Amino acid sequence: MDSILPDILRACGWAFLSALLMGVFGGLGLKFFDMMTPGLDEVEELRKGNIAVAIVIASVILAIGLVMATALIGDPS
Repeated sequence: MDSILPDILRACGWAFLSALLMGVFGGLGLKFFDMMTPGLDEVEELRKGNIAVAIVIASVILAIGLVMATALIGDPS
């Protein structure tokens, strides 16, 4: 039982660090996307119910998440 506890704590630490990094870099990625579209206020368009903007932003969030997950996991082989 004592030999399992450090492994569990290490796994929880890595999970927390990964979640923290995903949040930080996800936010930075969305800010970068916002800077790349200067004529469009995404938040205002979402408030108006623009589904097309919602789909684009969801796609950007998924793409950032996939890139970050690949970077955090590393080479599986």
